[in-house]
Amino acid sequence: MQTAMNRILVAAIGILLASGNAFALTAYVSNERDNTISVVDMDQMKTIKTIDVGQRPRGILLTKDEKDILVCASDDDTIQIIDRATLQIVGSLPSGPDPETFALRDSGNPLYVSNENDNMVTVIDVPTRKVLAQIPTGVEPEGMAVSPDGQTIVNTSETTNMAHFIDYQTRKVVANVLVDARPRVAMFKHDGSQVWVSSELGGTVSIIDTAKRAVVGKINFAVQGLRSDVIQPVGIRFTKDDATAFVALGPANRVAVIDTKTQKVEKYLLVGQRVWQMAFTPDEKYLLTTNGLSNDISVIDVADQKVIKSIQVGRLPWGVAVAAQ
Repeated sequence: MQTAMNRILVAAIGILLASGNAFALTAYVSNERDNTISVVDMDQMKTIKTIDVGQRPRGILLTKDEKDILVCASDDDTIQIIDRATLQIVGSLPSGPDPETFALRDSGNPLYVSNENDNMVTVIDVPTRKVLAQIPTGVEPEGMAVSPDGQTIVNTSETTNMAHFIDYQTRKVVANVLVDARPRVAMFKHDGSQVWVSSELGGTVSIIDTAKRAVVGKINFAVQGLRSDVIQPVGIRFTKDDATAFVALGPANRVAVIDTKTQKVEKYLLVGQRVWQMAFTPDEKYLLTTNGLSNDISVIDVADQKVIKSIQVGRLPWGVAVAAQ
């Protein structure tokens, strides 16, 4: 009898553990027009909950411990803090006016925020929720990235058409690199050797040598049957081995797959309408894209480089973050 009971207990524990693992991955999508965040269960691959947040939510990320979600409520001039356990807003960070995007240092602190309306980058101490500094940059600051070693921050300015290199210690701009029109996203390779900058109107990705702080390459895009002006690069993501880059091409409704060694586009993946930002699942099995005009996210199987699912979310999805637990 005892043996039979033990077997039942072991089986029950196994089922619970399996269920816990199955539901471990959750994606959070900021919906710019609905003022909401969609909570997506990546096991069921469907939206399971909607959270009401501030006006015009755009940038979204998780804190280092993954206990909280941070979201830029751009038209409310604040960054809201959402507790992942309760999915309730529990506080805010003093972001400066019109926060759009942000980036955390790998340590989890500080947070660097682009303030589009006042041409500043705001530096925030997350634990104390206080502003540490405001750094003047170019006109309409947009993309934010922090180098893997945490010593260099890069901000792009849409109107100045530059990538601004900011020193971590001095909190001053130490270099300005000219790129093509309307730079959006900056993304460091995991080895820190390069930062790639997408230019939405220029239709290119500039490859900047981190040490030289100079453009050393440029990637162009051509999709058969599409005019060049609808190919507008925005989001960039690298695989962990830095071998492959994925670039979201906006109203071209495609994600470009790039061999980083040759800097050549290997293929284009058809996704939803106006693909914008992207995020990997922590195991890098999937890449999720936000598609603003089709109000969905596309799920890309990274190994097979194929789109396997479209998941409906709110209106005008902008950013996405994925939690591992």
